Amino acid sequence: MEERYEAGAGDAEPSGRELSARDVAVLEIAARTWSGPGPRERAVRERLGISPAAYFQLLNALLDDPRALRHDPVTVNRLRAVRERHRASR
Repeated sequence: MEERYEAGAGDAEPSGRELSARDVAVLEIAARTWSGPGPRERAVRERLGISPAAYFQLLNALLDDPRALRHDPVTVNRLRAVRERHRASR
């Protein structure tokens, strides 16, 4: 069973080296493979307690955060490549 992110003191700016609990939870959701948008949106609402739009805003910001790259380089690099392909196709 997945652990639910609880808003609280861990939301403050991390100590410079580590991601917040919320940021780690965002990356964990992003790392999973989903059968479609429904299950992911449900997980975002249940685990993070935020809207899918807010999740994608947080995720996009994390893709530019060096701490996120250190934490999960495979996921961050994969999603950076997806983001660049989308930008190039515009």
